[in-house]
Amino acid sequence: MKLKPLADRVVVKLVEAEETTKGGIILTGAAKEKPEVAEVLAVGPGGLVDGKEVTMTVKVGDKVITSKYAGTQVKVDGDEVTIVRQSDILAIVE
Repeated sequence: MKLKPLADRVVVKLVEAEETTKGGIILTGAAKEKPEVAEVLAVGPGGLVDGKEVTMTVKVGDKVITSKYAGTQVKVDGDEVTIVRQSDILAIVE
């Protein structure tokens, strides 16, 4: 199944948390922080949203940081993805 977001929606998948620290210490599952960086999988067309014209600035493949509690989580073919509004994306990671 493939998701095609509507309006100003963006489908993102969280990037896995690091298994080791920069110093080489291996982290257990409980010690890992929730990932903040996500990869953009699909982007809606933008257009007129709530009476305002929205131009999409993110593209498929971008790494982004989203608001912590933003979006709706869904499972697609066994993968958990999140659908967020473009306004819930805080930054593009370069």
